[in-house]
Amino acid sequence: MTPATATGRTLTWLGHATALIEVRGARILTDPLLRPRLAHITRRVPPVAPASLGGVDGILISHVHLDHLDRPTLRALGSSVPIIAPRGAAASLRGLGPVHELDVGETATLAGVEVTATPAVHSARRRGRRVPALGYVVDRDLYFAGDTDRFDAMAELAPLELALVPVWGYGPTLGPGHLDPQRAAEATAVLRPRVAVPIHWGTYFPFPLGLRGHPLLHQPPRAFAARAAVLAPATEVVVLEPGGRLELRPRVASP
Repeated sequence: MTPATATGRTLTWLGHATALIEVRGARILTDPLLRPRLAHITRRVPPVAPASLGGVDGILISHVHLDHLDRPTLRALGSSVPIIAPRGAAASLRGLGPVHELDVGETATLAGVEVTATPAVHSARRRGRRVPALGYVVDRDLYFAGDTDRFDAMAELAPLELALVPVWGYGPTLGPGHLDPQRAAEATAVLRPRVAVPIHWGTYFPFPLGLRGHPLLHQPPRAFAARAAVLAPATEVVVLEPGGRLELRPRVASP
C-alpha cells in the first residue's frame, strides 16, 4: 500500500469500519478489523494482512464491540502503536499498546495530528461492562462516526471535508444505535461534508447468508447515495469498494 505524500490527505477504506486516514505524513487507522472471520460473521471480501499496510502511527477505537475493537487484529498491528479510545475502554485494550482515553469534546494528538472525540449514540458493553461510544474528528474536518444514530450535536461538527458515515451493519437487521441509508442521508444533510463515504456495509455477513450474494451486501451504499442526492445535494457521495482510495483536499488554515 503506497503511503500518501507528506503534505497530502488521503482515505483508504479497508472494509466495515476500518479506514486508513493519511494526514501530512501521519497514518491513522480506525476500528481495525482485518481478519477473515469474527464469531459467526465472515469477511465477504479478501482479508487484509496488517503487515501490508506499511506501518501505522495511531489507532482510533470508537467503541468496545467485538467488530470495532478486535484484539487479534490490534495485536497483529504491534504493541507500540498509540491507541485513542473512549473512557473506560483501556481494560479491553490491555497489552495492545499505549492507550489514551478520551471523553466527548476532549482532544489528543496522534503523530502531530489533532483528534477530537465527538458524541455517538450507541450502547456498547464488553464483558458486562458498559463503555461509552465515540466518534472522532481528525485534523479538524475529517469525521469518523464509528457506530451511531443521529444526535443533535451533529450540526456542531459542520462543515466538514469528509464524513465516514455508517449506512448498515453486518447482518439482515439493524438494532438501535445505527444508521440505515435514510437516516445516514439525514445525518449527512446536517453534517454538510464536501464528501461523504459510506462505511459499515458489505464486508462481513453471517455465514451462510452471504454465500449467494445477499442484497444487503450491495444495496445500502447505493440507497444512501440516492437519498443523499435529495437531502444533501451539495455533498459528493463517493462509494468505495474495500481497498478503494480517495484523495482529499488540504485543510485550509483558519485566518
